[in-house]
Amino acid sequence: MIVSGSYDKTVCIWDAVTGSLIRKLEGHNRIVEFVAFSHDTTMIVSGSSDKTVCIWDAVTGSLIRKLEEYNGPVCSVAFSHDSTMIVSGSYKTVCIWDAVTGSLIRKLEGHDDEVYSVAFSHDSTMIVSGSSDKTVCIWDVVTGSLIRKLEGHHYYVKSVAFSADRLSIVAYNHEGAEYMWSIADSSKPPVRAPQLFFSHQAMTSNYILNIESNDNQIIHKTSNGQEALLCYLPDELGGYITCVMQSGAKLTFGTREGDIYILDFAPLINTYFT
Repeated sequence: MIVSGSYDKTVCIWDAVTGSLIRKLEGHNRIVEFVAFSHDTTMIVSGSSDKTVCIWDAVTGSLIRKLEEYNGPVCSVAFSHDSTMIVSGSYKTVCIWDAVTGSLIRKLEGHDDEVYSVAFSHDSTMIVSGSSDKTVCIWDVVTGSLIRKLEGHHYYVKSVAFSADRLSIVAYNHEGAEYMWSIADSSKPPVRAPQLFFSHQAMTSNYILNIESNDNQIIHKTSNGQEALLCYLPDELGGYITCVMQSGAKLTFGTREGDIYILDFAPLINTYFT
């Protein structure tokens, strides 16, 4: 299944094989900024500019509960890898929620502006957040303490992710510049890749894929900034990619025209990473 959020205030569930619409979920009253499946695929979480987070039953489409502890748009949401917690980013705050009860576990404060991206580490012990205050914060999930704040971006941080082995963090800013930090020694200057016009990323422990929406390329970047063109995306994408999600060896793209595309990049992995 694929889940998408839209300017039309709805969340849609799609059949990833046939492309048919399974269900349309209605509960937000403004733009749906971000959506995500739980890793056990039983729940969906959505964040909206209506200042709420909704948790949905992925099977029935029913609204399980609505979370309303925000003073600004909810720009990002994510499930922990054990599907028991949800993290959300809003104005100056990162919130951790119990995915079952909907109770607020902890509110994390350390950013000075909108939090545009959040992610759990794969062992669910840490959270990384990126903000328009140009910083990246690493948080301890259990204590809620700020482990460290990473600086180096000159523009707001649009996307953050942990490597699968949780040893590295990668972040992109609005200008498209990539920074990578080693969690073991974040005192070292981050590795900076060549400037891109606009990028999205999908990260595992072995590779990073950068999708450049100005010319629809998929580029592999190594930690030292070297890059190789893997392929061009279909012309139908038109240079207006708005979001990219990774699931195994598939990438799902959303466009400004409201279309969704699925790309199987398993052949690229077999060619370049084995």
